[in-house]
Amino acid sequence: MVNEHRSGPVRSTAAREAILDATSRLFHAQGYDRLTIEGIAKEAGVGKQTIYRWWPSRGALIADCLVDGRLIPVDFVVPDTGDLLADVETWLQSVFAILATTPGQALLQSLVAAAAEDAAVGAHLGGSLGVEQHLSERLRGGIRDGQLPEDAPIAQIGRAILGAIIVESLGRESHGPGGIIELVRYLFAR
Repeated sequence: MVNEHRSGPVRSTAAREAILDATSRLFHAQGYDRLTIEGIAKEAGVGKQTIYRWWPSRGALIADCLVDGRLIPVDFVVPDTGDLLADVETWLQSVFAILATTPGQALLQSLVAAAAEDAAVGAHLGGSLGVEQHLSERLRGGIRDGQLPEDAPIAQIGRAILGAIIVESLGRESHGPGGIIELVRYLFAR
């Protein structure tokens, strides 16, 4: 008797795509809080075990959807016009424009929760989205252009800005980028 088993990679690729598509649809329709692995599995037409084969948690799945550009359009590259302060302010305005939307706010909250739950998710997001890398590159450009001192602690400044964005965004009353822009002006003052 001939084994008529289908090729694993073809079926796996189709299942993975169905899961990512279902996650994106459900995230937009009902938000992160109501998103469940059971619901995603049903929507994608797969078993829960198929989802857990690739993703250890709902947060990890959401992270992959974001990295794939399936949730919201994100571009974390900091512009480089030669004016460091203006470039970082412009970047902050665009980040907060995303976070001002309901999907953007929900997404940030879900990603922070996922990263807190699983350090590997946080590392995957950091590496894939490159937010810290893009900001650090622009800050190094500020040193190159003489707008920051040569001994400026680039990594710490970048983390302070990103941390302030997260803390501001997770607050019940967001005040927008104004306070963070004030922080950046202080950090960049000589």
